[in-house]
Amino acid sequence: MEKNKIQIHSEESVRNVGPSKIKIVYQRFGDPTLPPVFLIMGAGAQMVNWPEGFCLELASCGLHPIRFDNRDAGLSTHFSDAPVPDFTRIQSGDFSTVTYDLSDMAADTVGLMDALGYDSVHLVGASMGGMIAQTIAIEFPHRVRSLTSIMSTTGHHSVGQPDYSVLSSLGSPPYDDRQAYIDWQIQSRKALGSPKYPLNEKETAENAGLAWDRDHDPLAMMRQAAAVIKSGDRTEQLHSIQIPTLVIHGENDKMIDISGGRATAAAIPNAELVTFEGMGHGLPKPLWSEIAMRIANLIHRAESLN
Repeated sequence: MEKNKIQIHSEESVRNVGPSKIKIVYQRFGDPTLPPVFLIMGAGAQMVNWPEGFCLELASCGLHPIRFDNRDAGLSTHFSDAPVPDFTRIQSGDFSTVTYDLSDMAADTVGLMDALGYDSVHLVGASMGGMIAQTIAIEFPHRVRSLTSIMSTTGHHSVGQPDYSVLSSLGSPPYDDRQAYIDWQIQSRKALGSPKYPLNEKETAENAGLAWDRDHDPLAMMRQAAAVIKSGDRTEQLHSIQIPTLVIHGENDKMIDISGGRATAAAIPNAELVTFEGMGHGLPKPLWSEIAMRIANLIHRAESLN
């Protein structure tokens, strides 16, 4: 289908989702009768970080993508009354200041499936979203038709580690000033993005401004990062996944080293690994079409097996 003819549905919300009874805000693209694809975003990121153009690429491949805000992101429920994560204690194994883990976020996603009437869906997760998607495939195998894990990792400490020199140079995002936040996002995406594909600063600024206007909870990223640490290593459990799986990773990823993608593909039986030269921690616009096509090929193959 031509992308300019694909319906972009309005944002909607559902309440009392999953065991935690949270609100989740979501948005559909295209024909609801086509195979449903849940898009799960990473830590500190909102559903708008799945570019609208990329969602339309997926829809043009005969899919029904649905992007949504995780807990503590965007317009979904925030755990603002939770304790501030103490990372010194967390790193030493004391998780008393960690409010939830990836299993709770996985249960949120399954709860959204229930709310929207899906027995099972295809999962596409980026970064922490890939970790959540992996967790759903492990803990709720009958609810997942296929798995695509993008720029993510297994949770094992020996793989997928960031380039701390780059992270330390960025500092923490400013949450007290809209323009400073936008400027930080541009700087961050330049540092962590794709060296082969120059950043479009105008589009990045627009997206960062939209994200700020929807939500700028200063502790949400910390709560999600704490959830990742508490959840630990999934390598052994990944061996149990028996669905068609695609692992995508940039060869120049400074946020989650490509070793994390390679380890994920090695742990999941028969997983396909696709890497892109010059791609960092992000979805470069020139690769949208190819990435969407590869995801669609996996999903249509999985649909043919059911």
